[in-house]
Amino acid sequence: MLNLAFFLEESARKYPDRDAVVLGEKRLTYAQVNGAANQVANLLVARGVRPGDKVALSCLNLPYFPIVYYGILKAGGVVVPLNVLLKGREVAYHLADSDAAYYLAFEGTEALPMGVEAYAGYEQAVAEGAPCRGFLMITADPSADPPIEGVETLGSALAGHPPHFHTVETSPNDPCVILYTSGTTGQAKGAMLSHSNLVMNAIATNDMFAAQRGAETHLIALPLFHTFGATVQMNGGFACAATLVLLPRFDAAQAVALLEREAVTIFAGVPTMWWGLLGALTDDVDVALIASNLRVAMSGGSSLPVEIIRSVKERFGVQILEGYGLSETSPVATFTDAAFDPRPGSIGRPIWGIECKLIDDDWNTVDGVGELGEIAIRGHNIMLGYYNRPDATAAVMRDGWFRSGDLGKRDEDGFYYIVDRAKDMIIRGGFNVYPREIEEVLMTHEGVSLAAVIGVPDEEHGEEIKAFVIPVAGAVVTAEELVAWGKDQMAAYKYPRSVEFVASLPMTATGKILKRELA
Repeated sequence: MLNLAFFLEESARKYPDRDAVVLGEKRLTYAQVNGAANQVANLLVARGVRPGDKVALSCLNLPYFPIVYYGILKAGGVVVPLNVLLKGREVAYHLADSDAAYYLAFEGTEALPMGVEAYAGYEQAVAEGAPCRGFLMITADPSADPPIEGVETLGSALAGHPPHFHTVETSPNDPCVILYTSGTTGQAKGAMLSHSNLVMNAIATNDMFAAQRGAETHLIALPLFHTFGATVQMNGGFACAATLVLLPRFDAAQAVALLEREAVTIFAGVPTMWWGLLGALTDDVDVALIASNLRVAMSGGSSLPVEIIRSVKERFGVQILEGYGLSETSPVATFTDAAFDPRPGSIGRPIWGIECKLIDDDWNTVDGVGELGEIAIRGHNIMLGYYNRPDATAAVMRDGWFRSGDLGKRDEDGFYYIVDRAKDMIIRGGFNVYPREIEEVLMTHEGVSLAAVIGVPDEEHGEEIKAFVIPVAGAVVTAEELVAWGKDQMAAYKYPRSVEFVASLPMTATGKILKRELA
């Protein structure tokens, strides 16, 4: 028997009065978080959720996220975290594709009305035959009415459910979480991660930076629906009874203030976050105080510029540890090895229990130091497979090895370096964006005949999304109008920020668009 929820339960047993979650002035102890998660588990079971059922969750970095997440696990369910920026039709796709039995979504804010989009997606999914049996709106105030009349709230539904629950028995290889990723092309696929995958990955990462039980404080600015923040910080944090300081939306000045006020010992971010933190160190910030507490700095998503690494070391006195992984690898596969001098640009070496190698298109091993190959990974972190997609699973897995789609090379000490991203994938601010999906949405516009989407360099986000569009003959549509339309159709990190109309696109003889010739 193994259940990821044991992390929370064990820490609540040993450190019941320690702060588990902090949001602004609100502080919840481990006993309180565990009790609330037990209430959620009791509610779900009463609503007919059975072991193995999928339960979707859309929520910002709020105490509700870990409470509901762990409540689902306690009930024996499988968590399906959804990106909070998804629009209604995207939500509907994920609910249907995952066979979600239930869906809980935060109401959102005035700037991000995610609850409205979530409910619209739920209604669409049910109308189209998805098996989702219920929807609960999470309100900031548990006693408040929902923003949509007639929709049941989590606060009202929890009334009468006790804070005690006996966690459902699950096996190590039972599905625990389904994370949606497009891999390299096409619509999003659900990567099934087991309880063993996530437990082992959290323990292994904690071991790498010598997490001290009952003594760490994480600042979590990474979204918890994303695998990096969920595994390395939330699950890893609960595993060692850390205090999780939540930041619902990254703001560099707010993050710096929390680093200072909460005596944060561990911070993880994507490169743009580190860039923002450095820029927010104004004269009134006690940088020395932050540096005296901060002992672990991590980055992922893409390689950090050497200048940022140098500046962080100079200002905070810590060496940023860089790692690499994917949703399919739980996520951490490689990490900076503290036994060696820092190697900027490297994604590190395989973590404990993980093997990496370079392969060619036919799965043959590429042995030479400095030779280019596709990174393949094997170990306790590899997913069970893509949900209901055996062919897609077979295409990326063989004999326990998972092929990442990322091209890399290895040096004489076994450090790996990413040379190129998988096919046409764009990484915008740490989020994976897949051009084919964007192109398909753009081509539903009545004024678009053909579209090609690429990533272009951007100082703030690493890459920005640009679309080249061949318009329908006689169509009257401006670039600004198409950008605005795309914003309504797609999540905020996906839609193109610039559109260029062209008469033709460079293509091969077989009709494949030569994106390398676009800029």
